[in-house]
Amino acid sequence: MSFDTFPMVSDADKESNPAIQLFGKRLFNDQSPIEFLVELLLIVTSSKRIGRATTDFTTPLPSPKDLSKWQVTEELMYSPKARLNLKLFAFIGASRLDSRHQTHREHYKDMVQGLRDKIRVAEAGGENDVLRTLQNLFLGFQGAGFGRTWCAQSFMPVCKGLLAGETIWNETAARREPPSDWDDVLSRLQIYFTMNKHRFLARGGEVLYLQMCIALKQKAKEIREWAESSGICLEPKEADPVYLHEELQRELDNLMGHCPQTVTDIAEFLDSGVESETSRTTDYTGTDPRLVAAGYCPADTWREGYLFAVDLLRLCQADLDVIERLQLLETACAMQVLRNLAAQSIRHCPTEHQTTWPGYRLAVSAPDERNSAVKRISRHTAKMVEKLIYRAIRCDDVELPTDQAEREKILKEADKRYAGKLFVGLAKRIGLLVPRRGAGVRFTLNEQLLRLLVVTTVPIGGRLTYDRFKELVEARHGLVFDGDGFTRASSWVDGSDQPVVGSGIDTWLQDMLDAAGLLIHLSDSCALVVNPAAKKGVES
Repeated sequence: MSFDTFPMVSDADKESNPAIQLFGKRLFNDQSPIEFLVELLLIVTSSKRIGRATTDFTTPLPSPKDLSKWQVTEELMYSPKARLNLKLFAFIGASRLDSRHQTHREHYKDMVQGLRDKIRVAEAGGENDVLRTLQNLFLGFQGAGFGRTWCAQSFMPVCKGLLAGETIWNETAARREPPSDWDDVLSRLQIYFTMNKHRFLARGGEVLYLQMCIALKQKAKEIREWAESSGICLEPKEADPVYLHEELQRELDNLMGHCPQTVTDIAEFLDSGVESETSRTTDYTGTDPRLVAAGYCPADTWREGYLFAVDLLRLCQADLDVIERLQLLETACAMQVLRNLAAQSIRHCPTEHQTTWPGYRLAVSAPDERNSAVKRISRHTAKMVEKLIYRAIRCDDVELPTDQAEREKILKEADKRYAGKLFVGLAKRIGLLVPRRGAGVRFTLNEQLLRLLVVTTVPIGGRLTYDRFKELVEARHGLVFDGDGFTRASSWVDGSDQPVVGSGIDTWLQDMLDAAGLLIHLSDSCALVVNPAAKKGVES
């Protein structure tokens, strides 16, 4: 690679995939929005160490001292729990029948019997009622992986006890060399289970975490200069990485505490209190916790990482419902991935008609847009960003094989799963691109995206003029909504600086804000966008 990564990658670890070289290891099409968040929070809540010789730490982020001393050659290691017993208890009934191996069913029966023996019912009802209630409770937290084997599914990350690493059942190995029972499975764990494939928890959360770490290592002066020149308009305290680190450390530490502790206590009991050998075998190597090496991110994406850290802090500080906060955090992770792809692409493959930070403009149209000119420009920007990413993974900064056939094979795989198709697929999943199927995709917003933009752009409990709100969303995400913004988007696409649509094309945005209770009309020409969320611990 001809550009820096964080941590630094040795020649032996260099990837041949150009998208992984450019965007980090790795952003992958098979990872869903909720799995980006699950993996991010899994690292946040796990025990970690920097390099193999340092002391473990359990705080969400490295301390300021550890950040400052973090050598670029030292990789981040973390210790995720597998939680196989908990997943088996919750998900075996929701998994495919053909994926339930005989040893899984037998161990499930033993677990249920062991749990039944420990239940004491003081009032009316019986052990079976308690078991059904517990199964329904944890099945209700099913977050991702519907249709997969039970162990490859993930919980909604509502509390620390539900965060688990990826585990894949090796069905082929089990057919070739059938295990006799669950103890046999555990004794030959490496044969029957794989915990390092990263198929669904595909390292995207690791990339987001590392971006925050490298962002918080930057000097305050550099942050302030960039914030002023880019127009992102951070709060004075937010432009100080020391303050941002301190606040984010506290908020991330408290994030998993919004769900009652009882849920985590029951989850821990189900995973290791009824039968402990499984968790001991999956979570430890000998007497030491099992360590997973995180990947890496491009060093020059610290700007996107800093914006993401600010977004997370604002979402954590707002007094939101537990589920609403998780949904917004999930969408924020997806938006960060999209921002990474676009900003990093334009950084290493500037367009002919370069514009100001973030370097691209995405024209957003109404969900039910009827204006053909508006739809056309929105579609042009969608095609342009995909073309930009396509060109970026072929730029001079990326190392590609000299053999033409091998080169084309690698580029095809990158296009399909790690680059342009990833941008389009993820944007469709969160509703930023429509339609989900068919040609002519264009940018739009849904209520979830609108809510995220307001909570992360407007100060908590505060307000901004409508025009100022649009300016900040454009600076932070490259999204434009009105006639002037569409002109800038058109200029980015083809160099045209002539007005391309009339005025009033963003009335739909005002209507959406108004319908959501996020807009105050002062006059026909002036309105305020408000963030009704109160700050946690403060009376509204």
